[in-house]
Amino acid sequence: MTTLQFSHLILSFSLLIAFLDPTLSDKSSDSYSLTKIKSKFVDPLSVLNNWNQETSMCSWYGVACTDDKNHILSLNLSGCGLSGIISPEFSKLTFLETLDLSLNYLTGPIPPHLSNLQNMKDLRLFSNSISGAIPYQIGLLKKLQVLRIGDNLLTGEVSQIICVLTDQLRVLGLADCQLNGSIPKEIGNLKNLVALNLQHNSISGFIPEEIGECVHLQHFAASNNRIEGKIPPSISLLSSLQILNLANNSLSGNIPIELSNLSSLKYLNLQGNKFRGEIPIELNNLAQLHTLDLSMNNLSGQFNMLNTNLNNLEVLSLSENHLSGGIQENLCSKNPNLRILFLAQNDISGKFPDQILNCTSLLQLDLSGNRITGVFPADIDKLSSLTDLLLNNNSFTGNLPAQIANITNLKTLFLFANMMTGELPLEIGNLQMLATLYLYDNQFSGSIPTELTNCSSLEEIDFFGNHFSGPIPSTIGKLKNLVLLQLRQNELTGSIPPSLGYCRKLERMTLADNKLTGSIPPTFGFLSSLFLITLYNNSLSGSLPSSLFHLKNLTKVNFSNNRLTGTIVPLTGSTSLIALDLTNNSFSGNIPSALTLSSNMTRLRLAHNSLSGNIPAEFDHLKQLRFLDLSFNNLNGSLGTDLSGLTNLGHLLLSNNQFSGKIPTWVGNIQELGELDLSFNNFSGNIPSELGNCSRMLKISLRSNRVSGRIPPEIGNLYMLNVLNLQNNRLSGEIPPTIQHCKKLYELRLSENELTGGIPPELGTLSELQVVLDLSFNRISGEIPSSIGNLMKLERLNLSFNQLKGEIPASLGKLSSLHRLNLSSNHFQGGIPSTFSGFPLNSFVGNDQLCGPPLISCSESSVQRARKYLSESQVVGIIVAIVFTSTLICLFLIFAMQRIWRNWRNVAVSCSENNLNIKKEDEEWGFGDPDQMWNSKSTALIPSSRTKQLSDAPCIFQFSAKTNPTL
Repeated sequence: MTTLQFSHLILSFSLLIAFLDPTLSDKSSDSYSLTKIKSKFVDPLSVLNNWNQETSMCSWYGVACTDDKNHILSLNLSGCGLSGIISPEFSKLTFLETLDLSLNYLTGPIPPHLSNLQNMKDLRLFSNSISGAIPYQIGLLKKLQVLRIGDNLLTGEVSQIICVLTDQLRVLGLADCQLNGSIPKEIGNLKNLVALNLQHNSISGFIPEEIGECVHLQHFAASNNRIEGKIPPSISLLSSLQILNLANNSLSGNIPIELSNLSSLKYLNLQGNKFRGEIPIELNNLAQLHTLDLSMNNLSGQFNMLNTNLNNLEVLSLSENHLSGGIQENLCSKNPNLRILFLAQNDISGKFPDQILNCTSLLQLDLSGNRITGVFPADIDKLSSLTDLLLNNNSFTGNLPAQIANITNLKTLFLFANMMTGELPLEIGNLQMLATLYLYDNQFSGSIPTELTNCSSLEEIDFFGNHFSGPIPSTIGKLKNLVLLQLRQNELTGSIPPSLGYCRKLERMTLADNKLTGSIPPTFGFLSSLFLITLYNNSLSGSLPSSLFHLKNLTKVNFSNNRLTGTIVPLTGSTSLIALDLTNNSFSGNIPSALTLSSNMTRLRLAHNSLSGNIPAEFDHLKQLRFLDLSFNNLNGSLGTDLSGLTNLGHLLLSNNQFSGKIPTWVGNIQELGELDLSFNNFSGNIPSELGNCSRMLKISLRSNRVSGRIPPEIGNLYMLNVLNLQNNRLSGEIPPTIQHCKKLYELRLSENELTGGIPPELGTLSELQVVLDLSFNRISGEIPSSIGNLMKLERLNLSFNQLKGEIPASLGKLSSLHRLNLSSNHFQGGIPSTFSGFPLNSFVGNDQLCGPPLISCSESSVQRARKYLSESQVVGIIVAIVFTSTLICLFLIFAMQRIWRNWRNVAVSCSENNLNIKKEDEEWGFGDPDQMWNSKSTALIPSSRTKQLSDAPCIFQFSAKTNPTL
């Protein structure tokens, strides 16, 4: 056969095929359109592999044809894993009645040209990633009965699509999109609507009264939107309604009684709204109801559900309301079907309602968060089918009864936050299905029974905050499914059992706040899933086992407040660390640079250890670090640029080390810094003014360093500062007035420096200053500003050992919160305000001119001050004047006495010579011994004869002379 003949043969065969199946050559055929549609799809599962010219179109995957095999009637590619876009070629499949592209990964918009498919009855595009607005042309599909395009990224107002749909529509699914707007009143035009699903959008507004015109509606779901207002009474006209889900909206008012007319209703969910008032008792007439959820509202009144009419009710959830009182006696008396009863977080009070024990079909019971009291019911095992029992956050007392072990299907037992006591029953080990056991915040005591480790399904144990004592069961390693072990804050003793390392699914282990001793078991290295471990506040000792290096998933570790020693290198195996706290142990050696491999570290606390050396330069890599505490170690060196890259750092605590050098200026670049503590180191130089850039700073402590220079005025830029402690440095200059801008300052310590100048009056504007204002041991001069009296919250004021003078302002007497005051060793003068009289003497000593309680009174003080303040020359002059005056008086007296003596002698001689009779004078004047010059009771002199002669003259001396009886 020649080549030409072979070519003719091929051409003839092709013409024959084209004649027999014209669809393969006609570009207007459905098969051609399908191949074009296929080209827009990505088909990772190869479900469209048989879409080729070798087979008939009607045999292609997902295709159903018309009876004549020429057109496609239905295309179902649901769940085929397809991606790509919906091709405009679909619009050419004019005979298509059903199109299902749901449950794929399609993107792009819905093509408007789909409106050409005038025979379309069922369009399903849900569960893709289709975006954009819903084209209004969809409304041109006059035969459309089912439109399900939810669970996509569709936007726009829901009213735009509802308003254009025809009354042929029976199912409208627009759930799980991004639609907004309100439900239009045109919803009433959809007379044949059976199912309306608008869940999980952003629909707002009210439910229109016209919803009652959808008389065939069976399913109405509009949960998780923003619908508000009341449920319209017209909803009672929906006699066929079986499902009503309006959960998680903002509906308000009372629950309408009209709902009781929905005799076909099986599912009613009004959870998460703002309904108030009592539950209408008429809801008990909904005999077909099997699920009723009214939880998370503001309902009140008595619990009055579950009467004899609700025979089909299986699920009743009334949690998170304000229902009060007890539970009616006939609960479950004629309702054997109730399986779920949720009454959590109400105001139900009294003892455990025994009538609940009649609900023998219960699988889940939640009475948590009420005010139920009394002992835990011993016959709880009547609810033998229970899988979940939640009685937490009540006030149950007494022991956990052994009968709990008879509920063999129990998977979840929540009894936390009660007041239960006693030991756990040994029978608890019979609960082979138990997965979650939460007993925290009770008063259980005794040892943790070894039998508990027989509960092989246990995944979570939480015994936090009880009084369990004794050792952790040595057989705990039998719990192979354990994921959470929380034994914190008990009284457990002994060592950590090595078998715990065989719980290889363990993710969280908390043994903190106990009395555990011994070392950390090396078997912990097997806990490869562990991401959280806390052992703090125990008495663990020894070094960290090297096997901990294998725990690659560790994110949070807290071994603080133990007696652990050695290196911390074993904890550097994980590069996922977020928080590491080893505070208050005895770890030594250098800080390993491998810690910086955990680039997501946010919290690192290594304080109160014996670590030495420098901060590793690699710390600059910890870009997420927010809390760094290396205080109370033996670290040294300067702060170069090692930490300059930690721009998210909120707390930098390096106190009580041996760091030296200048405080770096890069600290001011850490905008998030809220706490800076460099106290008790050897830093020198000036305080960098760049600190004023840390606008979120709350605390600065540079105490006990060698910092010098002035306090930078930029400190006033720290508007949020609470604590400023610059005590015991070498600071000089004046206190910057800009500190007045730190309005939230409540602790200011500037003592033991060399500050000069006066106290800025602006300090009186720091109205939040409370803990202390300490300016002692400086060289501050001038007077106390009266504005200090405005610090009404101040509790301690210390201005001692300065050069302050003047009077103590009376305004300080207004400091009613002050309970410690020290103004000693200054130059104050005047009276102490009476309100300060209760302070001790040493608050004021060293101020020589101060007076008033508790010092000496001001009157005594004035005399003392007068004496105290005479100069030496004045004192000498006064003494000389006194001596001179006394001498003159003495000389005058001597002269006067001599004159009198001579006069007396003259009188005596004269009498003798003239032989005068002086008896009468003797008796009158009482002359005695001539040597007796003064009478003991008189200062009068003895008169002479001359005196007698002058008796009529005025008398200078008044005297009385008597005869001496001894003469």
